[in-house]
Amino acid sequence: MILPRRLTALIPLVLGLLAAALPLAPSRAQSGDPSFNLVNRSGQVINEIYVSATREPNWGRDLLGQSTLANGATFPVRIAPAAGCRQDIRVVYADGRPEERRNQDTCAITEMVFGTAAPRAPNAGPVPAPAQGGNPSFNLVNRGRAQIREIYVSSSRDNDWGPDRLGQNTLPIGQHLPVQLPQGDCVNDIRIVWMDGRPEERRAVDTCQLVNVVFP
Repeated sequence: MILPRRLTALIPLVLGLLAAALPLAPSRAQSGDPSFNLVNRSGQVINEIYVSATREPNWGRDLLGQSTLANGATFPVRIAPAAGCRQDIRVVYADGRPEERRNQDTCAITEMVFGTAAPRAPNAGPVPAPAQGGNPSFNLVNRGRAQIREIYVSSSRDNDWGPDRLGQNTLPIGQHLPVQLPQGDCVNDIRIVWMDGRPEERRAVDTCQLVNVVFP
């Protein structure tokens, strides 16, 4: 059937109105970074820290290992994005008392604070002052357009960069490398080398105040 010319001219307009009336398909949610800083404001030392995906039945290993987290100090909890945003967190204080936070959306936060201070025993002495410095460990994230072939991190007080933390490996686009540093030395210099040989540096970065260092 041949439509009149005037009616034919209206077809694009009608189709446009129909398309506008249809609901837009929801875009895929951007995956967040579940890493966060765990802050101890409990008034006592934390001896153990456990973090696991809410769907997991076990707590896994103690993230502090042989270390402890002093009152006032911060510990960066590194979680791979594939683990998801919903996490369970458990700490054990020096007096053996546990505290848990279940089903936390850690993609929506940058730090989690424990706690209100626990009651202190009589004659226990003053609450220790907050620790100087904190945990300078962080994730180095590659959001560039090329792989990173070398990564160096050293204290801003040092005169040399030290060893390449990637060794024989490279850091692909979109991936991150957990950089483990000793507690207390917060101000650090960071140097990377891209696959094309181009270096990039960040000087005097207070890594105790962040979770991720993103390049570029």
